Amino acid sequence: MSSSATPPISYKDAGVDIDAGDALVERIKPLAKKTLREGVMAGIGGFGALFEVPKRYQEPVLVSGTDGVGTKLKLAFEWNMHDTVGIDLVAMSVNDVLVQGAEPLFFLDYFACGKLDVDTAAAVVGGIARGCELSGCALIGGETAEMPGMYPAGEYDLAGFAVGAVEKSKILTGQNVQAGDVVLGLASAGVHSNGFSLVRKCIDRAAASGGLPETLDGKPFKQAIMEPTRLYVKNVLAALAQHPIKALAHITGGGLLENIPRVLPDGLAAHLKAGSWPQTELFAWLQKTAGIDDIEMNRTFNNGIGMVVVVPAAEAEATAATLRQLGEAVYAIGTIAERGTGAAVVVG
Repeated sequence: MSSSATPPISYKDAGVDIDAGDALVERIKPLAKKTLREGVMAGIGGFGALFEVPKRYQEPVLVSGTDGVGTKLKLAFEWNMHDTVGIDLVAMSVNDVLVQGAEPLFFLDYFACGKLDVDTAAAVVGGIARGCELSGCALIGGETAEMPGMYPAGEYDLAGFAVGAVEKSKILTGQNVQAGDVVLGLASAGVHSNGFSLVRKCIDRAAASGGLPETLDGKPFKQAIMEPTRLYVKNVLAALAQHPIKALAHITGGGLLENIPRVLPDGLAAHLKAGSWPQTELFAWLQKTAGIDDIEMNRTFNNGIGMVVVVPAAEAEATAATLRQLGEAVYAIGTIAERGTGAAVVVG
């Protein structure tokens, strides 16, 4: 019982609008429905999401991944560009799951904000649903957390979780990679979702010293910067079904120098040939503005290569041809060699 001296405080008064949350769920439902695929047993709204592993797997092994979008979100807030960061969120996890040869099965998202703006949240989740659709992955659940006082007005955070499956006998470990194998690089769509703390510093520096370029690689500047992470899933799975691919590496934080060694056996190194793939206007602008050398570029950014594919030399041309037919830009960027006392990745 409340007294007249202390009027009641509703949850809405405290800053949490249950009705807005309900409205968002209704907006999301048709988007999630478009991502349905075999295995989904229940739609959005339950306490837990149900998924049955497809029966075509003899010995299914589940592969999981989780990630966020990082400080790229700061630019989404500043520029009011919310419709592609959801694609980034999905791509960061499903591309990781893909690396072990797994087909992404389902995805869950976590969206947290101080005050829920239904239009903004729907734009973000629309991107998540689009990313799921493009990677054949079902959006089967998620969480929207409205937490007054935790985030500045207009800001939010995102996390995503993907689960995939791979036949036990077909798991990619990279352990059979050997000297003489060829390293193929699949072009990125831009910066993807790593290195944005440096990207933002470059934007600030350029703006303070005479302005930003109007376009990069034929796109308006902001669009070029915010271009979402490329989803490699469907094309690489198709290539895996046809060719003896030995290893995959998703080029994220740490760039080419830090990510390729994660899939190489001890004692081997990747020797990448400088100039074997084109540097886009975007990466050339970032390198010039930051004033950093090639090593730092290849350790901070994907620098134009978003996924690395290691194949036997005899299969390199056929694998590249298949991936090109599917729509990837593919470059032969190096070979695997004995490491000796050198670095695990050498660019020269």
